[in-house]
Amino acid sequence: WFSGAVKINVSLVPPLVLLPVFLHVAALHFLLGLIILTSLPVVVLWYYYLTHRRKERTLFFLSLGLFSLGYMYYVFLREVVPRGHVEYSQVVALTCGLILMLAALSRAKKDPGYLPIPAGNEEPSHQGLASKGVRGSSSGLHGISGAASSRAVNGEAKGYCRMSAGQPEGVKKDWCTKCQLVRPARAGHCRLCGRCVRRLDHHCVWINSCVGEHNHQAFILALSFFMLTSVYGITLTLHTICRGRTPFVALFYCPGAYSDYSSALLFTCVWYCAIVTAGMGYILLIQLLNISYNVTEREARLALRDNTGRRLLGGLVIDTGQYNRGLLCNWGHFLSLGSSPPQRSAEDIV
Repeated sequence: WFSGAVKINVSLVPPLVLLPVFLHVAALHFLLGLIILTSLPVVVLWYYYLTHRRKERTLFFLSLGLFSLGYMYYVFLREVVPRGHVEYSQVVALTCGLILMLAALSRAKKDPGYLPIPAGNEEPSHQGLASKGVRGSSSGLHGISGAASSRAVNGEAKGYCRMSAGQPEGVKKDWCTKCQLVRPARAGHCRLCGRCVRRLDHHCVWINSCVGEHNHQAFILALSFFMLTSVYGITLTLHTICRGRTPFVALFYCPGAYSDYSSALLFTCVWYCAIVTAGMGYILLIQLLNISYNVTEREARLALRDNTGRRLLGGLVIDTGQYNRGLLCNWGHFLSLGSSPPQRSAEDIV
């Protein structure tokens, strides 16, 4: 680089090179487009499960998402706008949607609510916890004594305790042996970030960060702005290359789409955007349902593992019943996340 060598993460590079190549090759013929657009999601899912199984962090998905946005916007300005069927106000609206989405994404990339790591690596005293019935075990796990401990909802596979669902929310605490701290209710340890996060929902590979108490709202905003902007861009493009047809019909039947290379490239990009939008739409739907039942992805996963939750809406949402207080109260709780600094208990200070 101008000021010397710069180390670049290798996972950033493949999307920058392969995405334009694949889209341009797919535009050469209908069958090539069918093969490439079918194989791309399979390859992305395979790479996701590979990195997830190895517990590796990667910038591949963030690079793919951001470069896809930039490249689709570039193709729109270069191929769609010059045809004269898109008004100036529509271009401005699409650009504003993109900017708002990037602003929300930037906010979602910030601190999700990491719990501060105690100074040093010494395990704090458990005297305060003992008064609440927390006992150590030979395996290094901690649990609540009594029959209520069988209903575990706030733990992981190993490394820390699972607390009773019957305790008041302000009392439930558990000990993380990895971070050496007492976690508040609904907090969890992310094995990819190596940190405990307040109200941990999940680790999102698309932003390469956890989704927790402090950035969950921004994450939902980013997904919402992406859906609106993507659907609007797809609609404008299909109205340009398939005049006189509704966007849904044009997506499956667009005569003349491969009559010239420019139209074929636009049609290929539209289908690529439609596939990505469908995947993000599914993620947004699950998130909205979870918020409506006041359950996080982590809590739903643990409830499935321990068989303590109810499958609702065909299995789209898992209701643990622990924090569900009705639709309005659940959304009010979500909208108030991070509005005030968390109260620190005596155990946190110790």
